[in-house]
Amino acid sequence: MTALTLSTAAAPGLRADAIVIGVAKAAKGPVVAPGAEAVDKAYDGRLAAVLETLGASGAEGEVTKLPAPAGFKAPLVVAVGLGGEPEEDASFDPEALRKAAGAAARALTGAKKAAFALPVTDAGDVGAIAEGVLLGAYSFDTYKDNGGGKAKNGKAPLGDAVLLGTRTRDAAHKGALARAVAVCEELNRARDLINMPPNDLTPEAFAAIASSAGKQHGLKVQVLDEKALVKGGYGGILGVGGGSAATPRLVKLSYTHSKADKHLAFVGKGITYDSGGISLKPAGHNETMKCDMSGAAAVFAAVVAAARLGLEVNVTGWLALAENMPSGTAVRPGDVLRMYSGKTVEVLNTDAEGRLVLADALWAASQEAPDAIVDVATLTGAMMLALGSRTFGIMANDDAFRTTVHEAAEEVGEPAWPMPLPEHLRKGMESPTADIANMGERMGGGLVAGLFLREFVGEGITWAHLDIAGPAFNEGGPFGYTPKGGTGTAVRTLVRLAELTAAGDLG
Repeated sequence: MTALTLSTAAAPGLRADAIVIGVAKAAKGPVVAPGAEAVDKAYDGRLAAVLETLGASGAEGEVTKLPAPAGFKAPLVVAVGLGGEPEEDASFDPEALRKAAGAAARALTGAKKAAFALPVTDAGDVGAIAEGVLLGAYSFDTYKDNGGGKAKNGKAPLGDAVLLGTRTRDAAHKGALARAVAVCEELNRARDLINMPPNDLTPEAFAAIASSAGKQHGLKVQVLDEKALVKGGYGGILGVGGGSAATPRLVKLSYTHSKADKHLAFVGKGITYDSGGISLKPAGHNETMKCDMSGAAAVFAAVVAAARLGLEVNVTGWLALAENMPSGTAVRPGDVLRMYSGKTVEVLNTDAEGRLVLADALWAASQEAPDAIVDVATLTGAMMLALGSRTFGIMANDDAFRTTVHEAAEEVGEPAWPMPLPEHLRKGMESPTADIANMGERMGGGLVAGLFLREFVGEGITWAHLDIAGPAFNEGGPFGYTPKGGTGTAVRTLVRLAELTAAGDLG
């Protein structure tokens, strides 16, 4: 991963491959952002005019490269768009800095060292720029012929990034940098897991990775294999995983702090490959289904990040891991499963499998009576139809908690939107055979899934459900600090919720 350092050095004398500056969009044309004063001065105060001549406008994500002025030890200046210029006396939004730093880091693939002279007004800006660099420089090349961490074109990600305008001895600045490194390293680990091919990332392999990380970071890890799941009566996980030669697992990761008096439980859907089972997905819908474990990857990363940050809160992560395949032993439409909670579920569609594994894990999490449970899942295509490919939906059994989760997501730069749980949709899941069916009305399918999950949350426990089906896997081109492929969405939201809980600010 790209190495980060803080620096008070002046841009002209810094030895680097490039100097990154910010450009804002204004009615009069591009405006050079604070932090780049020395660079602008070297262009005789005409840097904005030069950039405009080159076609730059300051629009978000725009990258313009130009030769560095005489006297600079770096040969290149990279101007990156920050979007609209903030109002007078206002600073740039952290997400604008995050996206700009990410776009610049992507544009500097192959560079050994770059200096970022973006606007810094406080420690929050330091953290945002650091996150943007670390997330933007991400590359997944494990399976490329050339190996060595290099991209297909033979160029490695940006090696070193120096954040200018920062205070090297300031505790807040150093803390923001350290936090960004811990969170982004774990988020990028989640991306790696999501991008791994399903022939390598089986439930057993995922559980082994979680166990190894747990030992490294002082977590208690418990893995329930197929025999333990049968003994415990985890009918949902067993039913979904029954059609695959790769047997299911339920992994429990526990981070505890000696001074903590609050407990959060995170539950992640971990379908390492989803064929749809007997209700087979149509052609064109299978190719990216290795990403159906993105919720479990996010939960795993968030728990490890909480441990690395030493947050004063107890955090338990539950990874419900299974592979959904069609075979002679697969669950069939019409089968009835007895879940870990004791409830029975009539399976009407085997491609609505995520809610089945989550139901068992939610009930298991509920037995410890945490202060709140948050589940994360690539659960429904309906949520993508509602919110698109970059926004996840939030449902909850408590309006105030749903608002808290939404605000946390927005604060860290993860687009989200609160969604309802309409009671009238519950009737559609009534079954003449079992306590509940795993399908209901087609319209509002994402909300129906949320209502199903609510049935398996312990009484009196505050709960929220994040449907990340849209933003979990980016099938388009990279943008900002978001790569093509696995994105690691929801990791930062979960970490922020843990921080709020540790601070006593959880709603």
